[in-house]
Amino acid sequence: MKMIRPIAFAAALAASAAGLTPAFAQPADPSAARPPGVTVNASATATLANDRMYAWLRAEKEDANAATAAADVNARMARVLAELKKQPAINVASTGYSTDPIVDKDKPKRWRVSQSVRLDSGDFAVLAEAVGRLQGEGLLLGGLGYGLSDAARKRAEETLSRDAIKAWQQRAQVAAEALGFGAWRVGSVHVQTNDGPRPYMMAMRSEMKTMGVASAPAPVAADAGTTDVTVGVSGDAVLSSPR
Repeated sequence: MKMIRPIAFAAALAASAAGLTPAFAQPADPSAARPPGVTVNASATATLANDRMYAWLRAEKEDANAATAAADVNARMARVLAELKKQPAINVASTGYSTDPIVDKDKPKRWRVSQSVRLDSGDFAVLAEAVGRLQGEGLLLGGLGYGLSDAARKRAEETLSRDAIKAWQQRAQVAAEALGFGAWRVGSVHVQTNDGPRPYMMAMRSEMKTMGVASAPAPVAADAGTTDVTVGVSGDAVLSSPR
């Protein structure tokens, strides 16, 4: 008996035997309709003088009785905080409180109680004077640091964003011409700003004398330094009009 095959099936079978793929079975090429493009990166950086000064100080006491040590630290820190609140140019924030046992061989157990604060100000002279005064009152200076205020960073980033975008556009133009295209348009573009380093702390060695209060030190002196602010732009330039 003669077998009759559908025409479409027979055509597909013949194409397969010839090593060809029928047109209706070919997957669409997702890149076929995608216009050519190039990824471009650019950035702009400014070096700014630090306009904030930071200081880390602590009140510390060692005693055989933890409660006695705590009472001393609490009373001194309460006086310090009350004094600093009278100076609006200085911001004050408590940063830690600890009570730790001290165990030395052949010595009675003791306790060390410590409370620390962070001070910051845009007036370096006022903060330096306050730090020196507090050192004279028995507080220990853990470190100094400098950084940019939020306002100064924001102003810089606004200017740098415009500069970085302009640089990105210039690079996109150069890339388009070098690749043989007469025109281009902006595709997907991202603008990134760096948060910058946190105010760095320059460690300072502090020692307590036997009586717990050192003589008044020389005024604090340090270089505020600078901070780099960078804005980066990255994205795609879509190319057209090939030459």
